[in-house]
Amino acid sequence: MKFDLHTHHFRCGHADGNIEDYIKAGIREGLGVIGISDHSPYFGSKLDHENPGITMAKSEFAQYVDEVLQLKARYEGTIDVLLGVESDFFPEHAKLYNDVFAGYPFDYIIGSVHRSGGVSIFNRSRWKGKSDEEQVLQKREYYDLIAQSARSGMFQILGHIDAMKGYYPAFSAISADDAIDATLQAIAESSVSIEINTSGSTKDVGGWYPSDAILERALHYGVSVTFGSDAHRPSRVGDEWELVAKRLKEIGFKEWRYYKKKQPVIVSL
Repeated sequence: MKFDLHTHHFRCGHADGNIEDYIKAGIREGLGVIGISDHSPYFGSKLDHENPGITMAKSEFAQYVDEVLQLKARYEGTIDVLLGVESDFFPEHAKLYNDVFAGYPFDYIIGSVHRSGGVSIFNRSRWKGKSDEEQVLQKREYYDLIAQSARSGMFQILGHIDAMKGYYPAFSAISADDAIDATLQAIAESSVSIEINTSGSTKDVGGWYPSDAILERALHYGVSVTFGSDAHRPSRVGDEWELVAKRLKEIGFKEWRYYKKKQPVIVSL
């Protein structure tokens, strides 16, 4: 059973194609399950559309959900279309986001940390002039936010948990292994899954999120895993699924999972 739980479309402002384009791509790739998980609005903002080009507008959110549900019904029997969303994690707005999401029949919610210390994790400039000590502190802050997101109870999946390396490959070498271990333990204790996200191959780092080293430690702590291409164009749906499955088996994983009605569906590797 092939599945892909992380896809985007035009509403977020930085992806190509409409939702149906991704569903059709999933069918071509032989997927049995495809999750639609575009970026949620910035619900903590007073504006309807904070930062166009990054997330959808608040006024588009209900339309997004309705469209996914209509397509789910249309493609029933051909491919299982799941309603998801990728949500930023802002501790100060967690209750607000949770209250909004509670009003919709999501199959799963991906919690992703995209900003740490008030700066995008993909901002190359955040590292300029930083001492070794300052870089360690930034990495620790990032992983603390991920641990908080796991404990929040808001999410079934945590997105790209080392994506800070995307445009700064040296991130992986910053010494903070104890912070990563503490975060993985928090994830395991919270019974949320981490995704193997293949979009890192489109960034400077040129590899998946998370690294093999983190996956090995995730297995040690009993963290469950899932798959997401993080496709921002239909041609990337299911990208490198077979390679990821092979690597997970080599590391020692026996299964991975997707979520339906917020309950895990186990798939053997």
